[in-house]
Amino acid sequence: MSARYTMGIDIGSTASKCVILKDAPNDGREIVSKALIPFGAGTSGPARVIDQALADCGYRKEDMAYVLATGYGRNSIEVANFEMSELSCHACGAHFLFPGVRTVIDIGGQDVKVLRVGERGVLDTFVMNEKCAAGTGRFLEVMARVLEVKLEDLATMSAQSTQRVDISSTCTVFAESEVISQLAQNKNRCDIINGIHRSVAVRVSGLARRVGVVKDVVMTGGVAQNSGVLLALEKELQTEIKTSPLSQYVGALGAALLAFRKLGNLEA
Repeated sequence: MSARYTMGIDIGSTASKCVILKDAPNDGREIVSKALIPFGAGTSGPARVIDQALADCGYRKEDMAYVLATGYGRNSIEVANFEMSELSCHACGAHFLFPGVRTVIDIGGQDVKVLRVGERGVLDTFVMNEKCAAGTGRFLEVMARVLEVKLEDLATMSAQSTQRVDISSTCTVFAESEVISQLAQNKNRCDIINGIHRSVAVRVSGLARRVGVVKDVVMTGGVAQNSGVLLALEKELQTEIKTSPLSQYVGALGAALLAFRKLGNLEA
């Protein structure tokens, strides 16, 4: 039996991700291509991310045995054979990277999700914050803009903090006013950023405690790349949180993995 390929597509509110998996006899499953375009649902991002992932590995859409879409914009992917909730996909993808995972904290562009995961990577229960941007990637983007710093510099600057500055509001609009007030008082930007990261950690940890934090804890999503938020969250929850360089691709990875499961059901 020759190798087979599946494609997982995760269309979020702010970015589109795609993962192509290879399933070869005796070799198991491996990622042969991945792509990310910083444009989400309703933009050119979905089409572009599919084209890029295929171009990077030299395959065509026709070479994919099964295509599964997930995320906010999953209903718009015509090439997909099936659509599935990002909750199940994140649980599956996190389990593939960290087989011991029991809690997944996913901080995306516009929402926060905390998942409890079973031994086989199956979703048990979840909570999510989707009515307010507080604690999300969008929240951090707004704070970076107000502070006139690059988003990717937040973690480095946070680590240079020497004094505690509290950002008490969990509302993006009010937090923005708080930051402006702190700047007017000549507070150090590094201290303010550190305070912003703590406010995110407090917000997210509140959600996490609602489902119960069970080790191993894994953080996914773009914000997982911000070590300042990660460290603040570890301190707030008093537990180690694992993450991966593939944190932004976990949903797409899970979709590609679940595509094999769907393919197997069709062949059974």
